[in-house]
Amino acid sequence: KKQCPTSNKPGFPKQILANKLEDKHLCNCCQKLLRRPFQAQCGHRFCSYCFNRTVRDGPQKCSACIKEDIFEEPTSILKQGCAFPDNAARREVENLSVVCINEGCTWKGNIKEYELSHEGKCDYMIIPCPSCKEQIRFNEQERHNERECPERTLNCKFCKEPFHFKNIKAHDEICPKYPMICEGCAKKKIPREKYVDHIKFCSKFRTPCRFHVGATNSSSSPGLSGPPTLALPLPPPPALAPTLTVSTSFTPLPSSVGAALELQLHSEKTKVAELGRRCTDLEVKAGMFENVVCVLNREVERFATTMEASNRQHRLDQDKIEVLSNKVRQLERTVGLKDLTVAEMEGRLREISGTTFDGVFIWRISDFTKKRQDAIAGRAPAMFSPAFYTSKYGYKMCLRIYLNGDGTGRGSHLSLFFVVMRGLSDALLKWPFNQKVTLMLLDQSNREHIIDAFRPDVTSSSFQRPVSEMNIASGCPLFCPLSKLDAKNSYIRDDTIFIKAIVDLTGL
Repeated sequence: KKQCPTSNKPGFPKQILANKLEDKHLCNCCQKLLRRPFQAQCGHRFCSYCFNRTVRDGPQKCSACIKEDIFEEPTSILKQGCAFPDNAARREVENLSVVCINEGCTWKGNIKEYELSHEGKCDYMIIPCPSCKEQIRFNEQERHNERECPERTLNCKFCKEPFHFKNIKAHDEICPKYPMICEGCAKKKIPREKYVDHIKFCSKFRTPCRFHVGATNSSSSPGLSGPPTLALPLPPPPALAPTLTVSTSFTPLPSSVGAALELQLHSEKTKVAELGRRCTDLEVKAGMFENVVCVLNREVERFATTMEASNRQHRLDQDKIEVLSNKVRQLERTVGLKDLTVAEMEGRLREISGTTFDGVFIWRISDFTKKRQDAIAGRAPAMFSPAFYTSKYGYKMCLRIYLNGDGTGRGSHLSLFFVVMRGLSDALLKWPFNQKVTLMLLDQSNREHIIDAFRPDVTSSSFQRPVSEMNIASGCPLFCPLSKLDAKNSYIRDDTIFIKAIVDLTGL
């Protein structure tokens, strides 16, 4: 059995309700507002989801019946197939006024609109970020994922490889495509993976000296003159081994290097001056912002005062609305009671208008074909007539008919029975009932009526003084063969038949 997707949820949260909560709108399982309400045979209502979840493991006792101390088997046993969709309660719940409970959202409507267009779709709904678990608004999700989430994934603009935002510095230090600048020729945008190859062949790149500052490599040369020295026996030097002479003075810097340093110094001074100018501009702007903040603070204070007054007025209005709502509910209850009274009086009036007080009663049964089909299908096997009387203070009676037969006549005959009912004047009457009863199916051409008559069996409980609304019916299970009604006849005209009952009033 397919179900609506919304029936796979428990009830709506009570906090969304704009008016006072009524217990009849609550699910007896989840204690929330009913969603797709089902009514169990015990009378309690449940959400479709809650009911199915309760009975999925087998029949369960109704907790509401237990709580109200009205538990009764088998009525209070919940099981599959024992509940039906309560469409009246569903329409009543779906028309309730609700508001969105998310901070900042001003949406209003009824529960039906909330379920269709707003539930789970509110821009102000707070949800966790799937990556960093931070609580964010639904309408800020895209911006958070692109700009703020510390766990977001980026693609390197140089090598196009993905990496986490928090690892951006670490990636820049190992990225093979990261642009480098040559310290010799000042060439820019050299990929890191090609930088070593570049400096190998760059003519302007200088590798740092492996020795101390001022050290020079020299080797002995013939023809050099100098002061005489004392000859000392020394071990012969290795062949072609150079001698290292260390000077105590520093070699002067070349003029080109000094010019470069002066140029760099001038550039740094220019940058410092620019930074000073920017600081001055920022101080001016800061002063302007301070003035703006002061003005905004005054506006906020004035707004807060206005809001407080508005809130007080709102609370007063809410109190008035609550009082008026209570009056409206009271009037609705009064009108409901009046409607019940009017309906009851209309029913009595119809009963009185069709009632006879002379022991003779004609029962008109319209829509005969449909009612007989209902009887054959078992939807309405029997029908009761309105009540009639032998006199204003006499016996109260009615007829009961089975259009597809009953007992020995089921499926083959029309069965007609006489029923003694409990009346207001029974204490004044003679019991058991002992008047002759004649039952007739009228031929609407007034040629051949089908007639059956009987005198009551005074020992039968059917004719004793009634102790309930009506006694057991007694009459003719084989009153009229159905074949006679199926053939061409004048008993049925305009899909209508007439049944007549005559009670002999002799001795009354």
